[in-house]
Amino acid sequence: MMGIPTIERQRGVTLIELMIVVVIIAIISAFAYPSYTQFIVRAKRTAGTSMLLQIADRQQQFFMDNKRFAADLTRLGYAGNTVMIDEDGAVVADGDADRIYNIGITAVSVTTYTLTAAPQLVQAYKDTKCGSLTLTEAGVKGYSGSGGECW
Repeated sequence: MMGIPTIERQRGVTLIELMIVVVIIAIISAFAYPSYTQFIVRAKRTAGTSMLLQIADRQQQFFMDNKRFAADLTRLGYAGNTVMIDEDGAVVADGDADRIYNIGITAVSVTTYTLTAAPQLVQAYKDTKCGSLTLTEAGVKGYSGSGGECW
């Protein structure tokens, strides 16, 4: 006796199942990507604040040795009066494509100074919340943007 042939169900992924997975991934990405980019901006901002604090330490040592603050960064051991840094906090050339902050010193007198870290290139475009970061000899930390927690 011949049996009735059974139809086996094919195994695999249907197009609808695949589209559902794609939609779920798109929704997760829509929420995750902005958070990730803000994390990167904050991490790069940390490199700028760290360099400001490092230069402030050198200024304090210069003050202890000379009874005045250095009028420019060359007196503190840097190659120029402004310093460009990359996201690792390393000093880079002025025209380097990886630069994220231009750090300079202004308002220098015998007993005062202001350090400024101005964002460069992509960092300037993405970090409008904080803008330029400042640090004075008294340890006053500031920023030029409209954000809140920039330090």
